[in-house]
Amino acid sequence: MTDTPGWASPSSSGTGPEDVRPPAVTPPGPDGTSATVPAQEGPPAAYQGAYGTPQAPSAPQAPHPTPGWGPQGGWGGPPPGGHPGWSYPPPSPKPGVIPLRPLGVGEILDGSIATARRHWRTVLGLSLVVAVLTQTTVTAIEWWSRNGGRDLASAPLLGVGALLSQVAVLLMTALLTIVVSHAILGKSITLGEAWRAARPQLWKLVGLTLLITLVVVGIMLAGFVPLIVLALVSDGGPVTALGLPFALAGAGAALWMYLRLSLATSALMLEKQGVRAAMARSRRLVRGSWWRIFGIRLLGVLLSSLLSGMVTIPFTVIASASGSDPITSLGGDPSQAQPLSALVILAIGGVIASTITFPIQAGINVLLYVDQRIRREALDLELARAAGLPEYGGTGWAGQGQSPTGA
Repeated sequence: MTDTPGWASPSSSGTGPEDVRPPAVTPPGPDGTSATVPAQEGPPAAYQGAYGTPQAPSAPQAPHPTPGWGPQGGWGGPPPGGHPGWSYPPPSPKPGVIPLRPLGVGEILDGSIATARRHWRTVLGLSLVVAVLTQTTVTAIEWWSRNGGRDLASAPLLGVGALLSQVAVLLMTALLTIVVSHAILGKSITLGEAWRAARPQLWKLVGLTLLITLVVVGIMLAGFVPLIVLALVSDGGPVTALGLPFALAGAGAALWMYLRLSLATSALMLEKQGVRAAMARSRRLVRGSWWRIFGIRLLGVLLSSLLSGMVTIPFTVIASASGSDPITSLGGDPSQAQPLSALVILAIGGVIASTITFPIQAGINVLLYVDQRIRREALDLELARAAGLPEYGGTGWAGQGQSPTGA
């Protein structure tokens, strides 16, 4: 665990209800005191103190001027055109890229884009370095395999390229998680500061990624075993179709488990969890919200694919014009030689597309984690205090000697 305010898990045991928000403390009142408000259905606990209680007046009363409500706004009386006894909730605090309350789908997508826009020097610079490294490696291996390297010697190179790409993506995921966590609080962070904050957890992140990959791939392969066995026994005859339902079930189970563990990276990086604890934490946070998380992640993938296609299509057209065979230049036949110029043009388009879409995907994942904790653990109150909002009793990070991530 970590003593960092805001991101630490409320309990290390992980027991207790996960579908309701815990009791929360309302912001201090005029007399400097605060009251504990029990969690209940309806508005989030952090905002219950702002909602009035509807009352039925015994007799109609004529409107009378009350200090507060009016053209200037306020809280003293009923809102214009409203009902006596009701008051509007105050606007949610928004020190950074998201309001500190349960988030909607649009706010999660907008928050990820806003992070890249407001902190573009750190976010886009990091994504650009990773994209250049990944695309350069892939392009070099593809050119070698298409132009004289079509033998067993190219297989290890493909493996090395894939390994480098995964390492680069892991590093980028770790650093972008730290950047997004600061953006939520309205804080800026340099690449060096993000590296120092993420470095203690990097080896754990490698282990977590490998373990999740083994679990998901193992489940999928288990579903495909009957299909493979039937294909070998029947020599590809109609009997093979009997294994198709098992293969589909394996793919569905792998997807289900992947999403159950999809918040483990954020838990590991921000809560300073261990590998097994982060996986258990993710399962608890996703429980009961699988379909919602699936829909938001799918929408994020579609958005990233659309943006990537808009960027890469012009480069693909240019690459096709630079080769003698447009199909070959588009990469349609991996056995045919391809001009180096076409590969370079395609790589440039890939770099630009990856630089834009990498931060969006990372931001969506971190904001889903934050949203689940806000809904279940009233994390919004801790973040408001950490952001230094005085109405929540916060003093910011001054005097604490550390960043929101415990760096």
